[in-house]
Amino acid sequence: MKMISNNKKGMEMVQVAILVAIAIGLGLLFKEQIGEFISNTFESLNSSNFDEI
Repeated sequence: MKMISNNKKGMEMVQVAILVAIAIGLGLLFKEQIGEFISNTFESLNSSNFDEI
């Protein structure tokens, strides 16, 4: 019974590691697009005319 519990915990760690690897891979793959999106968003926010309170 204890072995089954340890096996489940190990599988959860493997799943988390796979998800982290996928997230890092996607981040590297779309690095330029993500950077452009963030830059455009901040430029848009900085150039908008917010009224001061």
